[in-house]
Amino acid sequence: MTDSIMSKAATMEIPINSNGDTGTLPEDDSLEQDLQQVMVSGPNLNETSIVSGGYGGAAEGIIPTSSIKGSNMHHSSSSSSMMAEEATRGVAVEKLETVKKWGLNTYKCTKQMISERFGRGSRTVDLELEAQIEVLRDTKRKYENVLRLARALTNHFYNMVQTQHALGDTFADLSQKSPELRDEFGYNAETQKLLCKNGETLLGAINFFVSSINTLVNKTMEDTLMTIKMYENARLEFDAYRSDLEELSLGPRDAVAMARIDAAQQQYQVQKDKYERLRSDVIIKLKFLEENKVKVMHKQLLLFHNAISAYFAGNQEQLEQTLKQFNIKLRPPGADKPSWLEEQ
Repeated sequence: MTDSIMSKAATMEIPINSNGDTGTLPEDDSLEQDLQQVMVSGPNLNETSIVSGGYGGAAEGIIPTSSIKGSNMHHSSSSSSMMAEEATRGVAVEKLETVKKWGLNTYKCTKQMISERFGRGSRTVDLELEAQIEVLRDTKRKYENVLRLARALTNHFYNMVQTQHALGDTFADLSQKSPELRDEFGYNAETQKLLCKNGETLLGAINFFVSSINTLVNKTMEDTLMTIKMYENARLEFDAYRSDLEELSLGPRDAVAMARIDAAQQQYQVQKDKYERLRSDVIIKLKFLEENKVKVMHKQLLLFHNAISAYFAGNQEQLEQTLKQFNIKLRPPGADKPSWLEEQ
């Protein structure tokens, strides 16, 4: 009905008078009502259609204008969504491959470890290097004991120096308040102050000794042991992939098996290179560690001996000279404040 009305309206002439007003239509009021109905019930401007074949054309020729208006935006949004989806899929695939490789490597290493533990699997052994590693571990345990004892000595001696400090102050106070014993209290006060001063000097030497041993044990030796741990893990991985390659080599030789053997050969070579590189690193670090250990301990043991001997011999000059010899600067307990000795 709408098509017939629109056709009828399109072919009708509308006369215009001199004032620009439309004239009276020769048709009856029914046409005006039909046109009003079309205007009211007709499609929205955003939903209008372009008719390619004129009024009353085939439905295939109708293109919705709303689809033309938003086509570029829709295409751009779809493209960005597809790109984001592909990027997410790529990251997920990459993570999945990483987890897969990690799982396969863990399985092989666990299998190799169990085989070695039960005596069924073979392992690569470097007797000379493993003996050096065992010596290092034993040395570290002994040096840790020296460090523990030296710290205990520092704590005990610090408490003794603090006690001498308090005793010297008490004697000095009693010397002022006891005229009949002024000289006796005064002598003892001076003796305790001197012992306290020498004790602080010895504490400086012992603290330097403890700090140096701590650096050697917990930094230098620990760094070498970390490299050794990496080397031992590389050795386990190398033997795991070597065993895997040997098992595949004993199997059938069809196309699929040969492809698996080639892949296993490549993995074996990668692990072999890693193992040999870390083995070389361990040998070099053990050599430098031994040289550094001898150098450090020669200096620290000489310092410890000279300082202890001078203190208990009552040789204040030799004790101070020992600290100067090893470039040790005293830092009294009150960091920013001068010690009570400097205030006298």
